[in-house]
This record gives sequence, C-alpha cells and structure tokens, in this order.
Amino acid sequence: MDPISEWFASAKIPVGQWGKAFFDFLTRNFEWFFDAIARGLTWFLDGAIGMLLWFPPIVVIAAVVAFAWYLQRSWKICLFVLLGLLFILNQNLWKETIETLVLVVGAASASMAIGVPIGIWAAHSPRAWAWLNPVLDLMQTMPTFVYLIPVLILFGLGLAPGLLVTVIFAAPAPIRLTYLGITSVPKPMLEAGAAFGATKRQLLYKVELPAALPTIMAGLTQCIMLCLSMVVIAALIGANGLGKPVVRALNTVNIPLGVEAGLAIVVLAIILERMSRVRVGGGK
Repeated sequence: MDPISEWFASAKIPVGQWGKAFFDFLTRNFEWFFDAIARGLTWFLDGAIGMLLWFPPIVVIAAVVAFAWYLQRSWKICLFVLLGLLFILNQNLWKETIETLVLVVGAASASMAIGVPIGIWAAHSPRAWAWLNPVLDLMQTMPTFVYLIPVLILFGLGLAPGLLVTVIFAAPAPIRLTYLGITSVPKPMLEAGAAFGATKRQLLYKVELPAALPTIMAGLTQCIMLCLSMVVIAALIGANGLGKPVVRALNTVNIPLGVEAGLAIVVLAIILERMSRVRVGGGK
C-alpha cells in the first residue's frame, strides 16, 4: 500500500465502534423492552404452531384446501394445494412446514399492516416520499445477513427475531407497490369523485383503494415470496422451520435432505402465491 493510502486508512472513521456503542446503549438501557417483545412474539408464534400441530395433518390440509376454494373458486388450484401438502406430509416435513407457514403468514401480515398505511401516506405526501425512498433503497439493497446482526443482539435467538428480521426485509415491497398503486389512479376518477362532493377519506376508500387494489395485491404476493426467501436465513438465528433442515443438509452435505426440504419450500411458495391471488371484480 502506498504512503498516501496508508495515511488515509490510518485516519479510519470509527463507524463500527459507533455502532457497537449504540447497540451497547440499547441493550444496557432497554433490554427489558426488547425482551418483552421477544417473549410476546414467541408466545404468540408458539401458540399458533401448537394449535395447528394439535389437529391431525389431514384436517389441516382439508381446511387449507377449503380456504383455497373460498379464495379462488378453482378446482385446479385446490387440487394442487391438496397434492402439494400431501407431498410435504409424505416427506415427513409437516412440523417444519407448519412452523414456516406460521412464520411467513405472521411476517407477511405484519409487513402488509405496516406497508400499506405507509404507502398511502407517502402517496399523499411528496415530502414524505422524498425522505422514505432512499430508506427503502437502503433496506432493499442491504445484504440479508446484515439484518441478522442487530436483531440477534437485541432479541437473541428464536422465532421472534426470525419474524422481525423477515418483516424488516419484506416491508419495502408493499410500501412501494401501495405507493405505486395510489399514485397511478387516473386523475379524472379523483376529479369526478370530488365533483360529487366526496371527502378525502371517501376518495381514499371509494376511489383510490379499489383502483389500486390489483397493485396492492401484487405487493402481497411479492411480500410472501420475500418472506419465504428469508426462511433459510432466519433458521441461522434459531427460527425453526423448513430452513433448519436446509442448513443441516448444507453443514453435513446431505443431498437427499437438502432436495426434500428445498422442494417443500418451493411447493409451499407456489401454494401461497396461488392462494394470495385474490380475485378482483370476479377475475383471478
């Protein structure tokens, strides 16, 4: 290294030390707060997993198929859901699939609950979007393993940090697509609603949200896929599920186990993607 580079490197900005000091401050003063969140989420997730595992798998499969029929009214989708879940049961991965399903549904629900209101707010506030856009860029470009460091420090190991890191990773998708859907509503529709005396709230619920619904639902589908992509990574911080056998297969070079768990993740992803295509106006 040349002298100038050595001099420049010697004046290193201690960003890492600042980060360590910040997390030390949080854990020293607010450990009780983060522990309470972790315990509450763990209690909820363990309860949901235990309830689903209490029922015989065939009963759960029948309920999921019935729910797929309620959402889609398609016998082809219902048949695929049935065969896919029976395949997972046949591969002896039912418990891991239930754990993954609860984690993904919980994370996707939380991401949509956070993302849709923020997307609506950003669509109606250009200043808010100007500040929010670079934050979303940072969240979507940051390597997924980087998310594990602060979550692991603050919340420890288990399902709760797995849920939180998945929400952080997936939330930008519904925010962006909700923003896109609301801002893409044709102005003549808004002007017509205003001409008939609609308030801002009425315009939102009667005009903007119905017109933006297909885009928002695309955000839900993308959110579910992003949540599933975090399954293996979340397993590294103690979140059980289908990611755990994948990690175990990687560590032991167990090709059969890796193929089985990988196919189970793919099947579950397709099932959730097909079921989340909520029909709009009678179409699919």
